[in-house]
Amino acid sequence: MTLVAPARRPVLADRVLPRSLATDVVLVLAGVALVTLFSYLQVPLWPVPITGQTLAVLLVGSTLGATRGAISMVLYGAIGAVGIPVFTPQSDGSLSSGWHVIAGPTGGYIVGFVLSAFLVGLLAERTWDRKVLKAVVTFVAGSVAVFAVGLPWLSVVLHLNLEQTLEAGLYPFLVGGAIKAAIAAGLLPLAWKAADRFAPKR
Repeated sequence: MTLVAPARRPVLADRVLPRSLATDVVLVLAGVALVTLFSYLQVPLWPVPITGQTLAVLLVGSTLGATRGAISMVLYGAIGAVGIPVFTPQSDGSLSSGWHVIAGPTGGYIVGFVLSAFLVGLLAERTWDRKVLKAVVTFVAGSVAVFAVGLPWLSVVLHLNLEQTLEAGLYPFLVGGAIKAAIAAGLLPLAWKAADRFAPKR
């Protein structure tokens, strides 16, 4: 028994670990932990800080697949919303959690993590994470998915026009987003090569 039906082509986690309900639960929780850890890697900006979260979301989606990746991000948002400090700390260093974060300017990006992990996972299930060029497309698409939810949310919460929204929520993050996508696109094909070489066949 597993948390979700196995993909037609296994993602990286399935290549190195046996499928079971227990394994799926551990992987989903590990995804939450990874995004939490990377949320503490940040360059403070207002209203939206630059963090390592998006890189972690891309890695979670590609290694776990669409369903488990999305579940992991839903759980991440829910855990933070009920008061556990998994979100990026405030600029003064204070821990951040609660429904007010989801309802605030950055909430759309957190919701966008779910879409991003699902999309990247879907492409990974179609082996798009195994070759560098397709991996770049996959992770750029995952990054765009975060902005697709985050930018309208930011605009509504702060009552910004289009140019203000782009200046506050997109332009400062383009270079960082490209770097994160490139890192993920470099890591996943290498991880697959290592798995194919050293992991037992399943």
